[in-house]
Amino acid sequence: MPSTERPGPFPLPSEVADVPGAESWRSMYPYFTRFQPEDDKRFWFYNSMHFPEPMPAFDAITAEIPYTAIGANTARIFVFPTTLGIEHRIVNGRVYITANPVSDPAEIGRRLEAFQERAGHYYGNWDRLFAEWKERMQQLIRELEEIEVPELGEFEEASVVMEGRGYASNHLVRERYHRVIDLFSKMWNYHTELLMLGYGAYVVFFDFLGKAFPEIPEQAVARMVAGIDVIMYQPDEQLKKLAKLAVEQGLDDLFGEDAVPAAVFAALEERGEAGRKWRAEYEASSVPWFYVSTGDGFYHHHRSWRDNPAVPFAALTRYVKRVQDGEDLERPTKRLKEEREQVAERYRALLSSDDERAAFDQMLGLCRLVFPYVEDHKFYCEHWFTTQFFEKVRSFGRLLEEFGVIAEAEDVFHLQHYEIDEALADVMLAWAAGSPAVGGSHLKPLVAERKRMLEVLGTWAAPPALGPEPEALNDPAVKMLWGITGETIRAWAAAADLSETEVSGFAASPGVVEGRARVLMSVNDIGEIQAGEILVCPVTAPSWGPVFGKIRAAVSDIGGIMSHAAIVAREYGMPAVVGTGNATQRIKTGDKLRVDGDEGVVTILS
Repeated sequence: MPSTERPGPFPLPSEVADVPGAESWRSMYPYFTRFQPEDDKRFWFYNSMHFPEPMPAFDAITAEIPYTAIGANTARIFVFPTTLGIEHRIVNGRVYITANPVSDPAEIGRRLEAFQERAGHYYGNWDRLFAEWKERMQQLIRELEEIEVPELGEFEEASVVMEGRGYASNHLVRERYHRVIDLFSKMWNYHTELLMLGYGAYVVFFDFLGKAFPEIPEQAVARMVAGIDVIMYQPDEQLKKLAKLAVEQGLDDLFGEDAVPAAVFAALEERGEAGRKWRAEYEASSVPWFYVSTGDGFYHHHRSWRDNPAVPFAALTRYVKRVQDGEDLERPTKRLKEEREQVAERYRALLSSDDERAAFDQMLGLCRLVFPYVEDHKFYCEHWFTTQFFEKVRSFGRLLEEFGVIAEAEDVFHLQHYEIDEALADVMLAWAAGSPAVGGSHLKPLVAERKRMLEVLGTWAAPPALGPEPEALNDPAVKMLWGITGETIRAWAAAADLSETEVSGFAASPGVVEGRARVLMSVNDIGEIQAGEILVCPVTAPSWGPVFGKIRAAVSDIGGIMSHAAIVAREYGMPAVVGTGNATQRIKTGDKLRVDGDEGVVTILS
């Protein structure tokens, strides 16, 4: 039963009603993702950064496994002093999360002793461990690539007998499916191995400067680590290289604003050696750089640039035009490096003792040391690996389609990963018995109903938070990545009292500009944005990178001072306001905006 009192401005989990027409949404997700009665006593926030859409049944694995790994690394391996793990729940298809803080001083002290030894080892050997991490990730990707769905023909090959293999190919169906899932789990353990330590370094530095300089803007702290090249910019850099090559080879006439990838590829065949050279360079760039997802690696339908070249072409055609016009395509990295040194030296000089300056130097050096990993891991994990992970699952969907268990391969993503196990057992039994699989009559209607419910759930406006306001938010990722602080929560709570013309959030990147809004809910629509517009979106992922060379400013619903949108905006030298909570709901395409990246305020002018 709902509580009779609401201890705060947000609805309690128990007060959230089912969306009419999708009352059976719970059937799509495992039982442990449902809110429990005691959850009304805790604060939850909508993770629209990673899950901006209702979750298809299979895709819920991208919440289950990551939070399994994050908590294990944070609470069990490195023993962070002030936080345990992150819990998640699903309501109306949306993922809400909460971090479990440690507040008892004695327990914090006990955990701190273990943390200092373990984290100190990683910080002290960071370069070596990061290099080894890259090797492990590349090996994991190779292992995933080598997995093949076994063929279930009428008869086994004679070699199965002659070589004494001892088992039939249907045994390999589930073994290899489990291997795909297990590698995904291992990847997420690798993913969070260094990540939480990276965020931890940021938190310590931010807290140190916040105490030394209570009025210091958080973006000033963030600018001290700006201007560093990381591989997450490489997909965009490859597009710039291809644009230059197109102009050099006299192919730029093929890359007009309305260029269609299939038509361009066909026309290249008719352009002789120049066309072949460009196409070869495109293919070379695409592996691995175009494995970047059009989302953030959490939904199966956010296909990669390799699968959907229309997304990179939206930027490529613009880069060709800029090369034609003689523009410089380089990011202002040199200027940002100079500025970061100026900012750092200004605040360092204001510290009152040699001990404080030594601590400042040590913490800043550590932040700059860990920064490349905090961005680079995304390419290896959420993009290169996860793109291929979804493709492997898709190949098992083709097997289920072949045996009539589902109507088409893509429908496999409307089954929980536990249900796919059952469906594959159906296929294994049918092949062994020489009879039809029986799952079609059960699963095909189930999939159709789930597709329908997802469409209905897509109409629900999810509250930014649920439950009472928390006493403490001690998780480093919650603060640095999602931007959830006491200040954020108070801003969300007061949203109804704000002027209808103002949206507030984090001042993520400095500067003040005016321009027309372009509200985009998906990266697949970035081709719509016009030069000089202001991007307003739920959250940006690395695949949005090419659009930053075109827009004047960025505004997002979710994100902290070290979120992707904040980092990239600073690298491109444009204003950004992130973590607004509801900008995409309050701003419409065509609205004239003033984005104040110094104060964290977006004003709707007209």
